[in-house]
Amino acid sequence: MAENPVQIAEAAPEKRLIDYRPPAFLVDTVDLIFDLDPEATSVRATMSIRRNPAHGDATAPLVLDGEDLTLNAVMLDGAALDAEAYGLTAHGLTIPDLPDEFTLDTDVTIAPARNTELSGLYVSGGDFFTQCEAEGFRRITFFPDRPDVMARFSATLIAEQKRYPVLLSNGNPVDRGTRDDGRHWVKWQDPHPKPSYLFALVAGDLLSVHDEFITASGRKVALGIYVRRGDEDKVAHAMASLKRSMRWDEEVFGLEYDLDIFNIAAVGDFNMGAMENKGLNIFNTALVLARPDTATDADYLRIDRVIAHEYFHNWTGDRVTCRDWFQLSLKEGLTVFRDQEYGADTTDASLSRIEEVKRLRGFQFREDAGPLAHPVRPPAYRKIDNFYTATVYEKGAEVVRMIRTIIGREAFRRGMDIYIARNDNSAATIEDFVAAMHEASGYDFARFMRWYKQAGTPSVHFEGHYDSGAKRYMLTLRQETKATPGQAQKEPFVIPVAMGLIGPNGDEMTTTLAGETAAREGTRVVLLDAAEQQFIFEDVAAEPVLSLFRNFSAPIRLSGYSRAQLAALAAHDTDGFNRWEAGHEYATQMLLEAISAHQRGEAFSPDRGLLDAMASALAQAEAAPALTAEILTLPGKAVLADRMAVVDPLSIHVVREAARTAIGAHLHGRFAMLYRDLDDSSTFGIDPASIGRRALRNTALAYLMAADKKTAMPLALAQLRAGRTMTEALAALAMLADTATPERDAGLAEFHAKWQGEALVIDKWFAIQARSAAPDTIARVESLASHPDFDLKNPNRYRSLVGGFGSNQLWVHDASGAGYAFMTRMIVDVDKVNRSIAARMIEVFADWKRYDAARQAKLRAALDRILATEGLSDNTREMVTRSRAG
Repeated sequence: MAENPVQIAEAAPEKRLIDYRPPAFLVDTVDLIFDLDPEATSVRATMSIRRNPAHGDATAPLVLDGEDLTLNAVMLDGAALDAEAYGLTAHGLTIPDLPDEFTLDTDVTIAPARNTELSGLYVSGGDFFTQCEAEGFRRITFFPDRPDVMARFSATLIAEQKRYPVLLSNGNPVDRGTRDDGRHWVKWQDPHPKPSYLFALVAGDLLSVHDEFITASGRKVALGIYVRRGDEDKVAHAMASLKRSMRWDEEVFGLEYDLDIFNIAAVGDFNMGAMENKGLNIFNTALVLARPDTATDADYLRIDRVIAHEYFHNWTGDRVTCRDWFQLSLKEGLTVFRDQEYGADTTDASLSRIEEVKRLRGFQFREDAGPLAHPVRPPAYRKIDNFYTATVYEKGAEVVRMIRTIIGREAFRRGMDIYIARNDNSAATIEDFVAAMHEASGYDFARFMRWYKQAGTPSVHFEGHYDSGAKRYMLTLRQETKATPGQAQKEPFVIPVAMGLIGPNGDEMTTTLAGETAAREGTRVVLLDAAEQQFIFEDVAAEPVLSLFRNFSAPIRLSGYSRAQLAALAAHDTDGFNRWEAGHEYATQMLLEAISAHQRGEAFSPDRGLLDAMASALAQAEAAPALTAEILTLPGKAVLADRMAVVDPLSIHVVREAARTAIGAHLHGRFAMLYRDLDDSSTFGIDPASIGRRALRNTALAYLMAADKKTAMPLALAQLRAGRTMTEALAALAMLADTATPERDAGLAEFHAKWQGEALVIDKWFAIQARSAAPDTIARVESLASHPDFDLKNPNRYRSLVGGFGSNQLWVHDASGAGYAFMTRMIVDVDKVNRSIAARMIEVFADWKRYDAARQAKLRAALDRILATEGLSDNTREMVTRSRAG
């Protein structure tokens, strides 16, 4: 395709890992004084600074980052500096000719109420909050805003006592007082050195719910969760999750909390999910507030995991932080792995793993296959905000999991102990982490490091040959990784393959792998570390069915299974994840064949094997309701699109709906009985069994709706109106929203009227409509963008409507181009107030080459329109430029 003559403004300078250099100066202590006012907050900083010999240049000037700051004064060792003694730009402050040790005072003014970026110090609902990761502290005061400058912070917060009775920061409160002018102050001190991105401040009229935790060594820790008035009855689950996380980290990793206080503050305007600031986590309200009638089961599970994730950062992120932003996965990938292990231990392990892999495939595999692909440790970036990606987080966690799979649980735990002890209160690198694992196990990770350096998802194909005479089975594995931007050639990855052999009777087989001294039964791990490798198994009594990559032991794409082998594994595999995986793959293959047939003009014909598998799953409903609900759920549209050379959104939708209709009709009686039998309104629980029953009942209703909307519509309306739990109400509303009927309009109106005072529930109301398959969805979304409850400046509301529509494969990629036009306009509009949110929405356009020529032209034109926007932010420009390159 020819290049369009788009005028591209100068991009932000590129930062490269190979150019890393230690900071010229280190900051030992920072004493901050905030005189809080929404329109003009005064920030005075006193820093003890010394030259860093590791930098290598004894004449280097001091460079302090700063953005949107009004500088009032600079003092060196108590003496005011004239303007000629320093250089001031829009990006910072430079001071030359400095002694090796000195004290620097700065006085700046900022305007938190006008900070719509929600980065640095800002006002939300009249209260003050901060978000400093990755580079937000420079919007508070001048500072070397990089993770390898770690200092001990103290912060004194001064504010009007009546309006801001709560004043919080990192660490412990050490002093407080009141003034004659109606203002009061609190001084906080953090005893641990930290980088500036972990600084936090909260000030406002907030209510708190308190509890305590007794650590393994007997210390008492005061726990507090701070929320807006009216939300205090929605934090019990979050508090229970926090205490459970603290205990789990002690028992599993030997890591005990190290301060006297741990606080959480919840805010409705937040770019991220949550932030792990030392001792004062700041959370999006969506990941704190939960009550059965306002939060779904998925919300409850997400809150539990994110509370755990941010708490676990206390050691893997705070006490040991990352040397530079290229090492971001050092803290995020490792901590995601830790919260995944927590989830496996505290919920159903197989279901937890299924959800993790679904997320990995839905986001990270797509990222790896497109123009935004990058290694777990990217070699370069322009705006680090754009690299808080599924690759850094989810794939990074899979890399850590592979390390543990290779060296074993005991060695991994020893490695963690070494890593924490050696790097405590310092800024580390991925090499530091891997070196600890090497020391604990003796394993040479030199080739394994390719997982951190190479982008892309390896494809693994297997072939098996059974020699009945010799009772020998020969397994051949081949791996290949396609080119990604900037990496045309790939070296073979080191891939741990957790596997077993299933016999004709469905039992695990006892076999001997060549090189082993004894026969083994069950799961074993072999390493695929070449482009092609063969493994020979002796003493194999009968031809086996291979169970490969159990529990998803590596982030790869696997091929080689026949439909019959998948059916056998779905029925007999002893690994819970692989049992689901086999059925999921069977359904995926069937649907892809049906999509091809639909494109040729052929009518849909249900696969008998799939219908039998669904019926068989229903037989296990009582014993395993949650797993049954997962098995009954067909592969999503994104999964099917991921497997197509040219994505056809309409065919995907038509075929998937036809399959749902066929299953619903074939098993209508059993679904109706299941829906009736699972009607349990007497109790509410968030245990796996209770969650599973609600999930299965909603699945049954969805199939009844697919088979016969006329008879199922009253059931959906009744479930919505009963409103026993948000899980049930929202599922029913989503089913109604997919129909262009009076019942839909009535249901949506009633839901909005009932919940218009609950912001998080109204977010769901917007999202349900944005993701609808109904034929009038584009027009409804356009209208909702002008709804009185829509707020472009609120990230939760924006993500609900615009992000929700961006994930609506059917309508965002409508052949008319109307979906692209809506997304383009909304991205350009939000870029003017919040560049971080705008940049993330570009992912909708990133895989434009996956579509037909007509859609490609419209997608490329949309990217060009965004890029040509005057004043476009560096964040969004980088994402558009990378996406356009394809």
